[in-house]
Amino acid sequence: MPSKNLSEELFKPRFKHPETSALVRREHHSPIQVHNTLEGDTQHCWYRMLNKLLWTWRGLTPQEISEVLARIAISNVEHTSDELLDTVIGYRSGNWNFEWSKQAAVWQQEAMQDENPEQAGQEWLHAANLYSLAAYPYIKGDELADQAQVLANRAYEEATQRLSGELKALTFSISGGSPVTGFLHMPAQAKAPYPTVMLCGGLDSLQIDHYRLFHDYLAPRGIAMLTLDMPSVGLSSKWTLNQDTSQLHQQVLRELNNIPWIDHTRVGLFGYRFGANVATRLAYLEVPRLRAVATLGAMVHGVFVDAQRQDQLPDMYMDMLASRLGMSSTPDSNLRTELNRYSLKVQGLLGRRTPIPMLAAYWNNDLFCPEEDARMIASSSAQGKTLMIPTAPVFSSFDKALNQICDWLAKQLKD
Repeated sequence: MPSKNLSEELFKPRFKHPETSALVRREHHSPIQVHNTLEGDTQHCWYRMLNKLLWTWRGLTPQEISEVLARIAISNVEHTSDELLDTVIGYRSGNWNFEWSKQAAVWQQEAMQDENPEQAGQEWLHAANLYSLAAYPYIKGDELADQAQVLANRAYEEATQRLSGELKALTFSISGGSPVTGFLHMPAQAKAPYPTVMLCGGLDSLQIDHYRLFHDYLAPRGIAMLTLDMPSVGLSSKWTLNQDTSQLHQQVLRELNNIPWIDHTRVGLFGYRFGANVATRLAYLEVPRLRAVATLGAMVHGVFVDAQRQDQLPDMYMDMLASRLGMSSTPDSNLRTELNRYSLKVQGLLGRRTPIPMLAAYWNNDLFCPEEDARMIASSSAQGKTLMIPTAPVFSSFDKALNQICDWLAKQLKD
């Protein structure tokens, strides 16, 4: 993108766009403090959960994160809520989307001018992470977020063309609606067809947010990674999430025997948070097509049926759930009733036995995944296993857990 476009068009102030926190019309409450490895932290005066740990893990620096948050925090222009710093109305200085996109454009310019392909690839990847963050938390109807997601996907494709391994964008036909696009990441040091892990991500992420999982954990083990956005998010945004949470992933899974780079006899799933709901569901529905399923902090039962847990969820997360389910103007009582149907135990699946080996990793006192849910996943499998992740030290414990999970997946896929 030429610099003229970046300066004159991308950052031209615009005020017609609705502000993110106003898109879901729910009765917001006083925030309960939540501190979580995968979701981040609720902080006083912020609408969004600030997930500095995971943003740093993806490649941003703490200094850069703090600088952008500071630019947002000092803005004194009109806000949707005077109590919330990240609710600046209009695409201008201080607006969440504006500031993160502005930061992304700096790295994009660096990448376009860098003659070193590997270095340029890292800069494009950095820009993709920032554009993705500009769109967070990807509420439906957020026009600025939609634009940022387009830029994020474009930067990601530019990045992976220059980095080790190979990326192929694959389009899959889905019965009853629009096709979806996934990204197949292939390890440089192995040969096709590859054992492959399909990643089922959370509702508060895009499929392009997981390059490090591939590069640092799966690729060294000779495993390819196939990503797909969850229904209602990113490149799957034309699909509304419903109780059949695995509808898109299931149809893609059935098409893998037509992809020459994938060894369809050695396919596993790795799902975290809401994506673990998808992965666990498929452990029952697609037994012949799977070797193993690993989950991390799985949302499979408790958070969907326990009103006390739901009361502790941050407003941003409840707004996001309402948006994904197409219930942006629905009373909380109706939303709670609908969420109950997403429990895999209520659906009659979880608790039954499946021959698919399943690993359930969890943290103690996790609001989204109580220990009993992880143990229910493991006990439902003929070769089930649980992995308790220590809460401290956070970063090294997370890294160790990912290595353990990927070692387990590699063993299941290569035996």
